[in-house]
Amino acid sequence: MGLLSHPVNQGIRNVLIPENSCKYTCQDRETELQPAAVLIPLLETENGTSVLLTKRTKHLHHHPGQVSLPGGMMDEQDRTPVETALRETHEEVGIESRFIEIMGGLDDYPTNTGFLISPIVGRVLSGFTLDPDPFEVEEIFTVPLSFIFDEKNHQRYSYVSRELPGPQRTGYYYQMDYGNKRIWGVTAAILVNFYKRLKDNHPLFCELVPQIDSQ
Repeated sequence: MGLLSHPVNQGIRNVLIPENSCKYTCQDRETELQPAAVLIPLLETENGTSVLLTKRTKHLHHHPGQVSLPGGMMDEQDRTPVETALRETHEEVGIESRFIEIMGGLDDYPTNTGFLISPIVGRVLSGFTLDPDPFEVEEIFTVPLSFIFDEKNHQRYSYVSRELPGPQRTGYYYQMDYGNKRIWGVTAAILVNFYKRLKDNHPLFCELVPQIDSQ
């Protein structure tokens, strides 16, 4: 049975923020952070349930050449982060919103580059097609959730920033190396948060990734 099959599918939904509660919270308080959203697209592959990721083109202003989730800044017409995530996913990789079933959201993630990102989890239904935007997307690939949900793959590194004052200068970031793909920074952090939310709250977590407990 695939990870997205019922009742596991419903179990995942139960620990996520409900779709109707996914809102841009930074608009409700004083903050200089720009609202943005990304989609965590889950789909069934020959390697089991996987996450669809992109490698950004090297000429982009933000995070050139990095691995990322489909997403971007809120547009004026976007009422919710769900709408932003669906719109950006269609623009970047060509998957139409009718092929994405929203499962819920994760807690907002602030970045040191000035964004407050709302991660949205979506199930990609069969029948979709890919049509990547050549300006933004160099490559589309998938990574099994069994890899992302294995703590041995969560490498953690510390850093010191010369641009930030005081204690904010030091911090850490996550990195996952999948083959020749380096997943790190915000993308890795959001995926680790997804894992932790399921691990801490999901009664069926052992069914989702039994290989974690058996190793």
